[in-house]
Amino acid sequence: MEEVIRFALLGCGIGALYALGSQGLIVIYRGSGVLNFAMGAIGMAGVFLQWDLHNQHGWSFWPSVIVGVLFSALIGALTHLLIMRPLRRSSPLVRVIATLGVLVTLQAIAVLRYGSTPRFVLSELPTDIVHIHNTIVISADRLFLLGIAAVLTLGLWLLYRFTAFGLATSAVAENERAASSIGWSPDRIATLNWILGSALAGFAAILIAPIVTLQVTVMTNLILASIAAALVAQFRSFPIALAAGLGIGIAQTELNRYVHQPGFGDSVPFMVIVIVLVVTGQALPLRDYFLQRLPSIGTGRINWRGIAAACAFTVFLMAVLSPQWVDAITTTLCVAFILLSILVVTGYAGQLSLAQYAIAGFGAWVAGRLVDTQGTPFWLALLAGVAAAIPLGVLFALPAVRTRGINLAVVTLGLGTAMELMLFRNPEYTGGIQGTQLGDAHLFGWDINSISHPMRYGVFVLVLFVLSSLAVANLRRGRSGRRLIAVRTNERAAAALGISVPGAKLYAFGVSAGIAALGGILLVFRLTGADYKQFTNFTSITDVGLALLGGIGYLAGPVIGATLTSGGFNQQLLTSIFSDSVGKYIDLIGGISIIVIVLLNQNGIAREQINQLRALRTLLARRIPRMAPRPQQTHELPERAVEPVAPRTLEVRDITVRYGGDTAVDAVSLTVAPGRITGLIGPNGAGKTTLIDAVTGFTRMSGGALHLDGEDITSWSATRRARSGLGRSFQSLELFEDSTVLDNLRVASDPRDGRSYLRDLVWPVNPPLPGEVISAIREFGLADDLDRNVEDLSYGKRRLLAIARAVATQPSVLLLDEPAAGLGDAETAELASLVRRLADDWGMAVLLVEHDMNFVMSVCDDLVVLDFGKQIAAGPPDVVRRDPRVVSAYLGDEDVDDAPVPSARTEEVQR
Repeated sequence: MEEVIRFALLGCGIGALYALGSQGLIVIYRGSGVLNFAMGAIGMAGVFLQWDLHNQHGWSFWPSVIVGVLFSALIGALTHLLIMRPLRRSSPLVRVIATLGVLVTLQAIAVLRYGSTPRFVLSELPTDIVHIHNTIVISADRLFLLGIAAVLTLGLWLLYRFTAFGLATSAVAENERAASSIGWSPDRIATLNWILGSALAGFAAILIAPIVTLQVTVMTNLILASIAAALVAQFRSFPIALAAGLGIGIAQTELNRYVHQPGFGDSVPFMVIVIVLVVTGQALPLRDYFLQRLPSIGTGRINWRGIAAACAFTVFLMAVLSPQWVDAITTTLCVAFILLSILVVTGYAGQLSLAQYAIAGFGAWVAGRLVDTQGTPFWLALLAGVAAAIPLGVLFALPAVRTRGINLAVVTLGLGTAMELMLFRNPEYTGGIQGTQLGDAHLFGWDINSISHPMRYGVFVLVLFVLSSLAVANLRRGRSGRRLIAVRTNERAAAALGISVPGAKLYAFGVSAGIAALGGILLVFRLTGADYKQFTNFTSITDVGLALLGGIGYLAGPVIGATLTSGGFNQQLLTSIFSDSVGKYIDLIGGISIIVIVLLNQNGIAREQINQLRALRTLLARRIPRMAPRPQQTHELPERAVEPVAPRTLEVRDITVRYGGDTAVDAVSLTVAPGRITGLIGPNGAGKTTLIDAVTGFTRMSGGALHLDGEDITSWSATRRARSGLGRSFQSLELFEDSTVLDNLRVASDPRDGRSYLRDLVWPVNPPLPGEVISAIREFGLADDLDRNVEDLSYGKRRLLAIARAVATQPSVLLLDEPAAGLGDAETAELASLVRRLADDWGMAVLLVEHDMNFVMSVCDDLVVLDFGKQIAAGPPDVVRRDPRVVSAYLGDEDVDDAPVPSARTEEVQR
């Protein structure tokens, strides 16, 4: 027992430093809403400067500490002012990748300046042995570290709890506009928090260097343990972060002592991350900004001439250049596989995975061990490695079912790092001292060994990459691609259309894992022996940045981004033109390029090249008519008679929705019958949208029941309800902005069969538009806009498209949430006629939420009135409009006698 206590005390020292790092993360997140993956690198820069001043220039310890901490603070301030502030309106994906770019840049600079060799640093804190009881002893420096962490935690808690600066930070975190209106500058507050958080990172790095040695990658890897502690604290509580950091440090030391699985103890932070984010389903409270935009994506159309020309040029280079050049081209193509996998999972599905390089390494490990230990032929080991990686990718996707965005990035990075620690760095699993011997690669008797026949191997890799790219292009153009892009753009809207959001995510991770594994296998088989230690978490981070650099939504992007990989084409080019010493700058060039791209063109180099080629083609077309762009395809819409939907009745019985102690909807009952329009009205905050969310499965009900044609659907998911004929529109439209009008309608009407997930990879088939969709296109006047992007439509057209998309699912019951909001009188009158026809001609049961009383009274057969979540009236419009309780709800008790009916006046008062 005494030994357990002794190791627990040892763990308190490292745990205290984890806690300090987590405090810095919390400070920056509270002040700017950014999860700073570069925190470890910022601290690393400070500790290296402190070490340089103290050990190389003879400075005293504490003056060098002050300079090192100030240097980290300066880097933090510059990161915010020059990078993160210009990106404040960008998507969380782009902001995270920006911090990854800072990480790559700082780490590359440190490697160039100090190298990768570990340096042992003596502790300036007292190292005397303190005897606590019998054999329980601890070094004094561990106690000092614990005391420093506790004091700083107390100081931060007091600062943010009781000072004006702390209150201002909390106010900005809640509402930037409101904070600005009372004189608090969100930008200044964010800058101060970046300075403070980065200073904490530098101080923590200086204190931890004597324990973990001074090494570039070690410092940046420690950030994951700090993230785990911050997650437990919900990025809010400094005391909880301290306790979590101590707990993680103690668990690490205890497991390293008693569990003899290499890397298991060091994987504790990642286990904590998975437990917090997956098992509890807790989401990081991401701050939302207006006008967030994801990087754009391509159409997936195949340019056969361009592919043929690119392949011919690549083969020509392999034929005329030296083996070193051929290996650089082959390495570029191998990494391009991994970037192509990121295109699928992040570009198309919107899931930020930082484990793709680890998955690639797993596929390579399976293939390599089969060849080395079982004598498996190369081609069979290749297939086995890919097949083994696919279920691993699906396993890594399970967190994506409950987490998203930055949460998912943290989880996948943790899982990938755990695999690196326990598998790739474990000699017992990688062949011991001799390692994994791969021998010569043969393909059905044909020697394609990259050492003796580099061109053969390079052409083989090229052929597989082209086939993989074609499969991804097919996916993009098929039903599967539309589902992924719908999930990427808006998970709520996708579920409301009957798309299985978990299924789409699992599919994206599975496909991307197979592609990544293919690249990893081809990468290690370039040599006769496999080095699995190259599959590091840092490379996974770098690859995401390179994918964005090339164009994370475009098929040419992976090749463009992969040229900047270490050992790739650009490094060979720099080495050939200048000298061997220049090629070592490739990581620095990559990091700076990532930062520049996210600031100037988040869509990547591929998108810019496409725009330039289009402009050039348009210019040449003036002299060469054959170069003119092809005219847009016209869509012939056959005449189709409106076919009524299957009649179904929705019964809502005593639905109650509570948020904590507040009741938003209180025992509301109503019936929506086929061919009838039921209006749901009430003042703002009455609970109308909450009721629709509860009926469609987006808000958990606290009580009551739902029946669709007599069948209890209360426990059904939103997707299952949508597939059973329960459709809806959204108050905020929630269209798929990255898609055309036609794709918005197709994704709603596409069959939901699972076979398309496989068939689309080979031969995508787009079924003809159903008659109901054609009728909707005509009814809503969208025939001339089918090929237009949603973002190019007028507001009125977007409103109509939102309803048309809901109608395209052929629902029996349609719930419309404020469809006329923002429309003019003429547009509202036209919309009222369309909604009336949905009930009369299509036979739909319609539940209409609307504030325009003239609109409501002109189309509704029945009305239900809510006030403060309670149902106060129900019945025909003529009866409800004269109910004193309704008039009171709208105008107040004093106006009941003067205005007995809801009218334009009530609408004005309500607004």
